[in-house]
Amino acid sequence: MKQLFVLLIGAFFGIVLVKSEVVSWFRIQKMFLFEEAHMYLIIASAIAVGALAVYVIKRFQLKTVFNEEVMITAKPFQKGVIIGGLLFGVGWAITGACPGPIYAQIGSGEYIALITFAGALVGMYLYAFLQPNLPH
Repeated sequence: MKQLFVLLIGAFFGIVLVKSEVVSWFRIQKMFLFEEAHMYLIIASAIAVGALAVYVIKRFQLKTVFNEEVMITAKPFQKGVIIGGLLFGVGWAITGACPGPIYAQIGSGEYIALITFAGALVGMYLYAFLQPNLPH
């Protein structure tokens, strides 16, 4: 039952991403070219909603829908985050997708996103292989 719930939430999130055009390569291209504010406004609203949600969760010590305690821990800064962020941004600019929207693109029939998905898998395994030698 838990997996069905998660699947339905994921499908709903994918529909929202497609309908809001967050997975549109053209919208993402326009964002990186500073031609329109659509994506910046969506990102800013996501940050605001996330910050409010973290505040409410901490303030009222809320639990998950499965009655599990929510653990929010601070993460130390690592210089590898800068390198990873730059690589992530370049990949996002080229492919028009970050990890979540890849699935939404595939689900909406943009099968060229299968190449992006394959690249994400290769990158993940490459990171796992190189992790001991990377700056952390």
